[in-house]
Order: sequence, then structure tokens, then C-alpha cells
Amino acid sequence: MMQNKPEDSGAKLALMALFIGAIGIGFAPIFVRYSDIGPVSTAFWRMVLSVPLLALWMAVTPRPKKRPYNWGLLALCGLFFAADLGLWHWSIALTSVANATLLTNLNPVFVALAGFVLFQERFSRLFLLGLVAALVGAVALMGASLEFAPERLNGDLLGMASAVMYAGYFITAAKLRANHGALEILVFTAIATAIALFGVALVSEPDILPTTPESWLPLIALTLVSQIMGQGLIVYALAHLPAAFSAVGLLLQPLIAALAAWLLFAERLGPWELAGGGVVLLGIVLARLGSLNRRRIRAGDSAPQTLI
Repeated sequence: MMQNKPEDSGAKLALMALFIGAIGIGFAPIFVRYSDIGPVSTAFWRMVLSVPLLALWMAVTPRPKKRPYNWGLLALCGLFFAADLGLWHWSIALTSVANATLLTNLNPVFVALAGFVLFQERFSRLFLLGLVAALVGAVALMGASLEFAPERLNGDLLGMASAVMYAGYFITAAKLRANHGALEILVFTAIATAIALFGVALVSEPDILPTTPESWLPLIALTLVSQIMGQGLIVYALAHLPAAFSAVGLLLQPLIAALAAWLLFAERLGPWELAGGGVVLLGIVLARLGSLNRRRIRAGDSAPQTLI
């Protein structure tokens, strides 16, 4: 009887973590919509509330490898994430949730472009087919909710910019996972992100503090579900899965957001949107198969680990 190799088991666990993490961040726009304070302040509290919980978790977790921290890359990762959250939360306030969710999930395109331009990465045809299919499915999933109107242009541009910033966060987090634990990355990038967002919130929004006890509930839910669970599992998965595939896998997020909006806000999904969700899933499967085939081809040579 054949036994699974340890790395195969680790990859399966990471794949499960990636998809559960995608579910967690898929609820983020729902919690942001419920927040009573500004979008940047909401992102700021998402970071601040996560730091003590993650720091406590890190303190009681043994660090297997005593290696020096890459403070510069950790700070850069935090700045990328601050820009992503600030721009995306801002875009939600200026355009439709569907537009903001779709545009920020274009990040796999920018991850792939960065791999090609910066790391001379070459992607398999099957992976690229899966990427295109997942993106087309995401567009179909948003369906009639998409409203590319002139008055929404600023919000749409912010959503697109957030995709670029999230791609930067994704790539730096993947690089950090070579020598840092997931909790270490989450704690230190959360601190850097909170500092950056605090300055922006001070000059751009009148109210940073929630005014009622009920106002804290969506912020706490955003912290626990989308940041600690969602981002935590995604960063964990980045140590075991290629960054480019992981970015495609996170296109599960708009599907989760659409289903949550259907249940919570009665935003019905028609046949076109449901078909789009199916195409997203098909694209993720194709991208995964293309990623696995690429790794098998590279297994016999001495090529370094790549984004795919």
C-alpha cells in the first residue's frame, strides 16, 4: 500500500487552510458594510484588535528556528497591507461592494506579472488557463451587481490599486515564510499596518473611535474572522503552496462574499451568477493542476523555488 509523503500531507493541509482562509476574508466586505466608522478607521481597528491576541498566541508558541528577523521586509509587508486595506475599504465606500470585491481580486494577475518581470517566472498553459477562467468566472459571479458608471470611477480605481498593493503584500509574505513563522509575520505586519493606517485615518476621517458598544461588534468580527482566522490561515498556507496559485485560489473570496450577501442582504444569485461561481471553482482546479505539473517538471533539476 502506498503511503502519502509528508510533503503531500502538508500540501493538502495547506490547501485546506487556504480555502478556509478565503472563506474568512470573504466575509470582510460584509463586516465593513456594517461598520459605523470610516473605512480607514475600520481597517485600523482590524489591525489593532488583532495584535494583542496574535502576540499572546506567538508568545506561547515555541519558535522552532532562531533566525534573525528581516525587519525591512516585515515593514514593507505591513506597508503593502496597509495600502491594500485602506484603498479597498475606501473603494467600498465609493463604489458598489461587487465592484470593489471584483477589482481587488484581480491581484492574481499582478502576482503573475511580478513573477514574470521580477523573477523571470514562466507559467504553464494550464495554470494560465485556470487564471483566466477564474477571473472570467468572478466577473460573471458579480453579474448585474457590477456598475461601471462615471460616478463610481474613483472607487473603481481605488479597488484596482488595492489589487496591486495586495499582490505586493502577497509576494513579500511568501518570501518571509521562508524564514519566519506565520504568527511572526502576522504580528509584526499588523503593527506596521496599524501605524500606517492610524496616520491616514487621523487626517481623512473625523471619527476613529466607535461611539456605541454595538459599533464594536463588526470590528471584533472582522478581526477574528477575516484577520486572525482568514489572513492567519493564508499566511500559513504560503509556506507550503506556490504564491501564484494561492492568489488564484483566493478568487474563492468573491464567491463567498456573494453567497453571504445572498443570505444576509437578500441579494439573490441568478443562474448567470451561479454559473460564474462554478467557473471560478473550475479555474482554481485548473490552476492547481497546472501548478503541480510545473513543479513535477522542475523536480528533476536544481531550479530554485518559484512563485508558481
